[in-house]
Amino acid sequence: MIVSTKGRYALRVMIDLAEQHADTYVPLRDIAQRQKISQKYLEAIMTILSKNGFVTALHGKGGGYKLNRQPSEYKVGEILRLTEGTLAPVSCLECGAKPCERVSVCRTLPLWTELGKRVSGYLDSVTIADFMKKD
Repeated sequence: MIVSTKGRYALRVMIDLAEQHADTYVPLRDIAQRQKISQKYLEAIMTILSKNGFVTALHGKGGGYKLNRQPSEYKVGEILRLTEGTLAPVSCLECGAKPCERVSVCRTLPLWTELGKRVSGYLDSVTIADFMKKD
């Protein structure tokens, strides 16, 4: 499993929003400047996060983005699954994958299955609150 820039940037954006005042909308250009991410690329990421209810978007003057939940309620695993599509270490374990013809004789399947469980377990045990700046 390799996490793409989309997944990494989505985490950075969510942490950035968490560190801002929860009752105000944060302009996209401000996030882009702080995170040194292209505003155009950030727009695509924010569309995904907004359409899936992770953030609220307000367009126009005074608009921007804000989190819909408390930072401690956002699991890193759910953000990465949304942006990456899967956390499976091998394609045969991806959700909806065509059944592998070697499943009954695959000697390494237990390895990949356990790795997937451990990766998912860890990513689901940490939240964006865990990565916020501490005062």
